[in-house]
Amino acid sequence: MKKTILTIFLLLMLAPANYAAEKTPLFNLGIFKNDTREIKSLLNSQVRYANRTNFDKFIATYDKDYKNADGFNLETYATLVKDIWRTYDKIKYDIKIKDIAVNNNCATVKVEEYSYADIPVSEKMDGVLKSEADSIYYLKKIDGEWKVSSDSVITENTSMLYGDAIGLDIKLVAPTEIPANTEYTASLEFTPPEDTIAIASIASDKVEYPQKQAKEVFRKLPEDNILERIFISNSDNVNEYIVASIGLTKADISDLSIKLSLTGFGYQITRVNVIPKNKEENNVKDK
Repeated sequence: MKKTILTIFLLLMLAPANYAAEKTPLFNLGIFKNDTREIKSLLNSQVRYANRTNFDKFIATYDKDYKNADGFNLETYATLVKDIWRTYDKIKYDIKIKDIAVNNNCATVKVEEYSYADIPVSEKMDGVLKSEADSIYYLKKIDGEWKVSSDSVITENTSMLYGDAIGLDIKLVAPTEIPANTEYTASLEFTPPEDTIAIASIASDKVEYPQKQAKEVFRKLPEDNILERIFISNSDNVNEYIVASIGLTKADISDLSIKLSLTGFGYQITRVNVIPKNKEENNVKDK
């Protein structure tokens, strides 16, 4: 539950490689009412535990052999959850279950996940965090009880914006999926408020824990309000984040002096899933 937790942790720092052994197709499977009801109850209970930051009950919904598509096992994921809730416990989570497919003691669930938080900084510049993700959960029934055994994030977009940046229509575009060691382009577009100087940067970072802060190289936003960068996906078969950083300033000119004041700033993150080379080669052979 809450695949956006790692992205949020990366944002707060700034202010599928492996799956479960048993998987089931998404379609053409029998759906059993009791199992469907139990699975819905499990995922909804995760939201409830997360909103209450009830760590023990939250982690208890996972299989002890859990490992997700980013390569995190249960120990790593549990540490990540502790860190984010220790840093910030006001995030509100929600989930929308789109499809449940059950096959004996295995299940596949497609969901949409949402996170939101108000981030108080000062009277003049508070912030807002928003996150959305399309994910797939893989569950196993163990000793008569459903547990999350793995999951993968298909798409994910997260923002943390402050001050005047909150009202911006920010478009951060990158491929949702790319082969390893392959060139791709990411672009950032937004229209700054009138009489505002905007600077921005785009960086890439591996999805890993502990999360390393992306190196930022700020540039003045071009006249067409579009900033682009070319990246090469990593050859380590690790998924990536594209991280955009934004700064807004205004100039106050008086007595032949110029004073710049920060009016807004923020971060936008989108996920790029990296297709491992060996998986890509197998797909070609299958075709």
